[in-house]
Amino acid sequence: MNFIRTVFLCWAALCAVSVHAASARPNVILIMTDDQGYGDLAVYGNPWLRTPNLDQLHAESVRFTNFHVDPTCAPTRSALMTGRYSTRTGCWHTIMGRSLIFHDEALMPKYFKQAGYATGVFGKWHLGDNYPMRPQDRGFDTAVVNGGGGVGQTPDWWGNDYFDDTYWKNGKPEPFNGYCTDVFFDEAEKFVTEHQKEPFFVYLPTNVAHSPYHVAEKYTQRLLDLGLPRTPARFFGMIENFDERLGRFRDFLKKKGLEENTIFIFMTDNGTAEGIPWDGSGNADWKGFNAGMRGKKGSQFDGGHRVPFFIRWPAGNIGGGRDVASIAAHIDVLPTLMELCGLKMGPPNLLDGRSLVPLLRGTPGDWPARTLFAHVQREEIPPKWVSSAVMTDRWRLIDGQALYNMDADPGEITDVAANFPDVVKHLRADYETWWSSLVPSFSKYGSITIGADADNPARLTCHDWHSEQPIPWDQGHIRRDMWVNGYWMIEVAKTGRYKFTLYRQPQQAMHRLEATLARVNVNGVEAEMPVPGDATSVTLQLELKPGPAKLQTWLINEPGNKMRGAFFVHVRRVE
Repeated sequence: MNFIRTVFLCWAALCAVSVHAASARPNVILIMTDDQGYGDLAVYGNPWLRTPNLDQLHAESVRFTNFHVDPTCAPTRSALMTGRYSTRTGCWHTIMGRSLIFHDEALMPKYFKQAGYATGVFGKWHLGDNYPMRPQDRGFDTAVVNGGGGVGQTPDWWGNDYFDDTYWKNGKPEPFNGYCTDVFFDEAEKFVTEHQKEPFFVYLPTNVAHSPYHVAEKYTQRLLDLGLPRTPARFFGMIENFDERLGRFRDFLKKKGLEENTIFIFMTDNGTAEGIPWDGSGNADWKGFNAGMRGKKGSQFDGGHRVPFFIRWPAGNIGGGRDVASIAAHIDVLPTLMELCGLKMGPPNLLDGRSLVPLLRGTPGDWPARTLFAHVQREEIPPKWVSSAVMTDRWRLIDGQALYNMDADPGEITDVAANFPDVVKHLRADYETWWSSLVPSFSKYGSITIGADADNPARLTCHDWHSEQPIPWDQGHIRRDMWVNGYWMIEVAKTGRYKFTLYRQPQQAMHRLEATLARVNVNGVEAEMPVPGDATSVTLQLELKPGPAKLQTWLINEPGNKMRGAFFVHVRRVE
């Protein structure tokens, strides 16, 4: 009897655990690589790449084969995090102050945090390096990120090169050992271990495979031996290194017993950067592979914005290896996760995306037709129709003029606009409605706040300048000694005295200013002072009142009659 009773109790306990596991809120892990296109996976036909772990994930997932993002980095991240078109949120460029989301936008981690999830981000943020745009300001409990749009860019820690670098951990610089991809996965594993007994949301947007294509030689040699040029060999080598690390991460989740009740998503942020040659002439010895698509990163054609999207959740009966052909996009990820995880809408911002749950469950019913939009904007104010795509399941209207039938012509080769004038008219009308909804965003700014207690001093870089001149967005540009200037759009938090310390290179570089006169101006309030010949910085003070403002600096070399802005400025509010 005791034996039977023991068996019964064990069975009851197991049933209770099973019921609890089934009813527990799922964890979420969202992984996004950088600049990896649809054709940059072996499972999609790439003849050079070896991606066994991505291939295995593909076999176990629901795969969207007509999934779209923005054609460049920061806009995709903005739309992914908000469920709204990137231009609507203030983010339509990768630099120039137009990669900063408006203050009143609510981001994905905030919804998870409000629902009791632990939230962490590890990798490339690219939505602002200053308050209130930093990941820890937007709802992440833990943030380990590089600066700017990639390792080695201007806001990143000076001298970072992918190996043994310094990253920003919750707003403070911290040195790490190892390759960037390993560091970000390692930090994600630490976070998961710490929070494994509560629901967690992990956002892991890797820096790879973004330029400048640094990776251990062992990942490139096989590809070089196959005859690939050195740049694509390094690019693919970074993807193979990521694939290896992805496999180890999934093994880690299995050992922790977390795989079954974790929603696991893999996607990329735009079309391929180096999977096909840049010149597009077709005359290169190596022609690359792009899964039959036209265009690459930065293009309005499908090759610029159609990307892989895999999602798997065994406990939720999502997976098993099934393709979904319906058109979908990055704006759909947030509403989908909100439904799967029971998250509630907080602020009044309306989502542009649609929950994909019916498609994930295989029960779409009367799934309504939809029109989606993508465009490439590299200007202060976006011009209408430029580098744009209006998309349905069947059609692509490019730049408001050329029409392609994707059923018959997935490579977007033959313009059939003359044969389908009614389709062109309908898609142009859809674009007009969409564009009109975006116009109010053009007069707003994702401004940097100075003088806030959460970020004092604020460290500004020229990566976020507004300017008609070339922006020094990379540390290589800083070293090349560019003579350019621009201005920051800021928000002064409090009335007070502010100290502006101007640098030509970051503070730790101790580089001479090479100027004789320095000037700072905030909405007409100005100060200037002479600069000693050996000075590596200069500090000026202004009395400021709260509110939006324009900040500009000048470093003037009078003997050479040259002038530029300070590429790095620390702004401290003095009590």
